[in-house]
Amino acid sequence: MTLNSTPPPRPSPIKLNVDGVRAWFGTNRVLHGVDLPIAERSVTAIIGPSGCGKSTLIRCLNRMHELSEGARSEGSITLDGKDIYSREVDPVLLRRRVGMVFQKPNPFPSMSVRDNVLAGLRLTGSLDRTRADDVVEKALRDAALWDEVKDRLGAPGLGLSGGQQQRLCIARSLAVSPEVLLMDEPCSALDPSATSRIEDLIHALRATYTIAIVTHHMQQAARVSDYTAFLLSGDLVEFSETNRLFTSPRDSRTEDYITGKFG
Repeated sequence: MTLNSTPPPRPSPIKLNVDGVRAWFGTNRVLHGVDLPIAERSVTAIIGPSGCGKSTLIRCLNRMHELSEGARSEGSITLDGKDIYSREVDPVLLRRRVGMVFQKPNPFPSMSVRDNVLAGLRLTGSLDRTRADDVVEKALRDAALWDEVKDRLGAPGLGLSGGQQQRLCIARSLAVSPEVLLMDEPCSALDPSATSRIEDLIHALRATYTIAIVTHHMQQAARVSDYTAFLLSGDLVEFSETNRLFTSPRDSRTEDYITGKFG
C-alpha cells in the first residue's frame, strides 16, 4: 500500500503488476502490502535503505522468494495479466520468462564462457544444439561482451574480470529469451568503469526487455530508470516517473531519503 493520499501513476502498458504483496521470513514480515505497476520495455528502479524489502520484492517477481526456508508471500503478481502464483504456472518456466541477475557475479565455476551462456537452456531442456553457437554469439553481443571473449569461449568463466563476469551472467539470462530482466544491485561489487558499462548495457536493453533494478545508489537510479519506487520498512512510500520523484517528491520521507537525511 502507498502511504500518501495521492495515487501513484499508472504507466502503460504494464508488463508486471504487483497488487497488495506481503512477504515473510518465518514470523518476520518484510513487505506490508506493496502495489507496484512495472511498465513494459522500460526500467523501474527500486530504492530504499538496507533492510527495507527491496530484494525480497524483486525475488517475489519470479518466485525466488519461496525458495528460502520459512519464506512465504501473499497478494497478487501478474505477468501479462496472468497470476504467476497460479497452480498452472511452472516456476522453472516462469524464471525463464523473468530472469535475474544477482548482486555478485556468479558464473558457474566449472563451466567455460560458452557453457555458462547455455546453462539456462540446458536446465530447461530447450537447447537446440544446431543453433547453440548462434545463441552464444547473440547473447554475448546483447550483453556487450562478444568482442572481449569471442576468442576465449572455451576458457573458464571465472577467468574473466568482475565486470565481464557480471555481463556473462546477463548473457546467460538473455540466452533463454526472457521478457523481463530483474537486477538485484548488479553493480555493487564492481568498480566505476565496470559499473558504467553495465549502465550503458541497461540503456541498450530497455528497448527490448522490461527491467527492474534494485539499487542503493540514487544517482544510478536517476541515470538508468524511467520509473522509481521508494520502499521504507516494507512499505511503498512513493512511486513515480524517475525525474519527478527526484525533483518533486510527493512524500517528505522520500525527500529526506534522496537528500541524505537518513539511509
